[in-house]
Amino acid sequence: MAVGVQGTVAEGFEGARGVRRIPRREAHEPGAQLVAYHHGRRVVDLWAGEGLDGDSLTSVYSIGKGAAHLVVALLVQEGVLDLDREVAYYWPEFEAEGKERLTLRALISHRAGLVGVDGGFTTEELADDRVPAARLAGQKPLWEPGEAYGHHALVIGALTGEVVRRVTGRSIQELYEERVRAPYGLDLYLGLPEELEPRWREVLPLVPTPEQAEQIAAGAPAPGSFRAIAFNQHGPEPTDLVAFGNSRLARALGSASAGGVGNARGTARMYAAAISTVDGRPPLLAPRTAAEFAMVHTPGTDLVTGESNHFGLGFERPCEQFPFLDSGVFGHSGAAGSLGFADPASGVAYAYTRRRFAPPSAHGPSPENRRLAQSVLRVAAAL
Repeated sequence: MAVGVQGTVAEGFEGARGVRRIPRREAHEPGAQLVAYHHGRRVVDLWAGEGLDGDSLTSVYSIGKGAAHLVVALLVQEGVLDLDREVAYYWPEFEAEGKERLTLRALISHRAGLVGVDGGFTTEELADDRVPAARLAGQKPLWEPGEAYGHHALVIGALTGEVVRRVTGRSIQELYEERVRAPYGLDLYLGLPEELEPRWREVLPLVPTPEQAEQIAAGAPAPGSFRAIAFNQHGPEPTDLVAFGNSRLARALGSASAGGVGNARGTARMYAAAISTVDGRPPLLAPRTAAEFAMVHTPGTDLVTGESNHFGLGFERPCEQFPFLDSGVFGHSGAAGSLGFADPASGVAYAYTRRRFAPPSAHGPSPENRRLAQSVLRVAAAL
């Protein structure tokens, strides 16, 4: 159900007509924000939905993975981290259960086989990256480390974050705050300060039609499957993503895997800063670094999600789902249907956030991203 779209579109981008219909036609208002930058300049800033404006914050889940791995990319670029060093070189406890040869490159390509732990995690454990990291260090992998890959959906930030902490003495959340969020004034947080809670809007669950309910039931992970373990559905406390996103503890601690809180303005600005000059500051990533982190390092099928060529280094490869995107695009989707990405070839940074979970799946970007991103990129290409 589309409602009035508010906000602005910069001169020259009026041709992106598709962006004037942000929400899909759904039975219940989703609430959404759409922002795009072009060569460091904000050119689209729109929102729609009751109780929502351009400054509103909501839980953006795995979009936080993009923020966390931007920090990793910076540390690699500076020589602080070596992608081809064994993880155990930085984190000795990690070598348990046959993981001693796994490299950092393989870890952030989701090849560790550590998508979860025996017995699952509690909500409190998932919210605090130090706890999953400690438990996963001694966990036996589900497959031979480095030989296959699967989405470490709720734990990848804890794993890479522990490497960062061992090397720098700082958490990935602290480094993101100091090096990226604060300097650029980003409304994208890995740990939402309490004073910003009045701007936060709770995540809304999907209210499915009977047909959608059948689709959801049919797509539920089989007990004991890699997908069930990766999304923490196999223990006594199965994770409810709506409840997790609405937990003050999860927002406050800012899990680097699923605890991102922000809006489209903050997400798009982060990706703009990664590839473009923003406010006189040079791009955070050199072209060579951006290309390496966008490149597929493990071709084939994701053992958890079934997607093909799913990951670069830490970042997802949106071009696999949306083939009109360049192969050098890097970014990350978030539960509820959100998506953020940077396209170095066109200079476009894009972000779309939803407040309500999209039908029928809670994971990956919602389908309207195809129309919205295509509208923005088409105008950018013409310019």
